[in-house]
Amino acid sequence: MERLIERSLFASRWMMAPMYVGLAGALVILLWVFLNELLRFGLSMPTMTVDDAVLGLLALIDLSLAANLLLIVIFSGYENFVSRMDLTEHKDRPEWQGEVDFSGLKLKLVASIVAISGIHLLKVFMDVGKYPAEKIRWMVIIHLVFVISGVLLALMDWISNHGKSMKKGKYARD
Repeated sequence: MERLIERSLFASRWMMAPMYVGLAGALVILLWVFLNELLRFGLSMPTMTVDDAVLGLLALIDLSLAANLLLIVIFSGYENFVSRMDLTEHKDRPEWQGEVDFSGLKLKLVASIVAISGIHLLKVFMDVGKYPAEKIRWMVIIHLVFVISGVLLALMDWISNHGKSMKKGKYARD
């Protein structure tokens, strides 16, 4: 009975696979939004100011960072929780694929969120007169919370890994 329960629980990981396929569908949606933004950006070139150019580029960078984040979650999540991807021979396979554990995934996720938040904040600063001071204040606070959370998460991982290595060193001496 125990073996049946364990095999069933282990097989339940496949329930995550449709979620990763759904995230790949979300990548198609992001591509659509990116292409629409690129078209709008290109059509506004004749009347574009420097600020408009920078804001347009930031919007495109923001979308590409979100897409990169999505790919990291899809690849790492699938490999960490569902099944290894048998693509070791593929010439275009990212070097980090198969190397990012759950801890690394969290750090990449937080770093991407901080970058995206920073880009949004930069867009606001480029057109600061358009936003009320209260909204800017909250955006800065939220960005700082993301930054501090990322630093604390990295510190927790470092402490955890340092503790594990210390423990291994102790057992190696005994």
